[in-house]
Amino acid sequence: MIFLIFFLQLVVTPDLQKTPVFKPQTIDSTITIGYGIALGDVDGDKKPDILLADKKQIVWYRNGDWKKFVMAENLTEYDNVCIAAEDIDRDGKVEVAVGAQWNPSETKDEKKSGSVHFLIRPKDPTTEWKSVKLYHEVTIHRMRWVRSSDGSYYLLVLPLHGKDNTNGTGTPVNLLVFKYPQLLKKAESEHIISTNMHLTHNFDITDSRQAPIVIAGKEGLSVSQRVFKDLHLVTLPMRGFEGAGEVRLPRSGTEKFITTIEPMHGNKLVVYSDEGQTRLVLDTSLSEGHALAAADLLGTGSSQIVAGWRRPNKDGKVGVKIYSKKTAASTDWDNQWIDENGMACEDLQVLDMNGDKRLDIVASGRATHNLKIYWNMTPSAR
Repeated sequence: MIFLIFFLQLVVTPDLQKTPVFKPQTIDSTITIGYGIALGDVDGDKKPDILLADKKQIVWYRNGDWKKFVMAENLTEYDNVCIAAEDIDRDGKVEVAVGAQWNPSETKDEKKSGSVHFLIRPKDPTTEWKSVKLYHEVTIHRMRWVRSSDGSYYLLVLPLHGKDNTNGTGTPVNLLVFKYPQLLKKAESEHIISTNMHLTHNFDITDSRQAPIVIAGKEGLSVSQRVFKDLHLVTLPMRGFEGAGEVRLPRSGTEKFITTIEPMHGNKLVVYSDEGQTRLVLDTSLSEGHALAAADLLGTGSSQIVAGWRRPNKDGKVGVKIYSKKTAASTDWDNQWIDENGMACEDLQVLDMNGDKRLDIVASGRATHNLKIYWNMTPSAR
């Protein structure tokens, strides 16, 4: 029933024809991998900053001069892999959690794979933050702060593999749920929920508290309401589904579709509607697609999709593209380059970074070792 409610007909406005205009700015050309990006106000100046989980450092870049500050370094033996930032206590400054000890081939020994940390803010946020280690399972991979239907905040943490898995078979992946602020005193998770899948990669949820959680994995999409007491996930078969690595819901509360990159680290950008039975492939030219967003960047009243990939495709190019629906009634989508061959995209996020009511794109590049903002200069994109 959850799924039926979620997949309603896509609602769009008739006038969807706009040419995207984005101006790139390189913030850092010396990052190592750029595993994960989060956006939020770190220093309380009412301007969103960029937070980055890089290989061995957790850093933030101050909005305006974009000066880099190291929050934590060498948390674990292996790499950092993910980051989540959200102003939970409404003081105008984000709370930050990170995932580290990234060792995806180790699914048995919890000491050698996976870790979850909450970072304690110092008086001066430009100095080092204290790390509190929480409960974890092997291959911790993605995390998000989520507001529940009762108004409480939770940290959701998703591993890549289930414990003791071999080649994606064995124990299903557990979604770990930590309640804030209880996690500061109790390292154990509040809930441990099976996803019913054996290999997962990413998950998403919109700002609306009634929206479902959607998890993408090898076997399908797991969907659940955002009520963590007696929470259960339902794995849904999708028509034509090939397994997915990335999944995103549109940020608008009126549009009801899911976009994915298939298969995991795959070449296809896909949109699902009509209760998952309508599958539209928008692009097959990606290579190791690894970044995805769905939001109205062009001010048309309808969401566009932004996708990035990190390995050269058949044309020898990496990059970021934006995909726009041509008309309300059409199933055709146009696509344009945001960055042609200058961004081997590992992750991307969208947010209005300068207060002009236009959504900008922030992306990190793995092989290109860069962090960029693509400033949205599209006329009347507001």
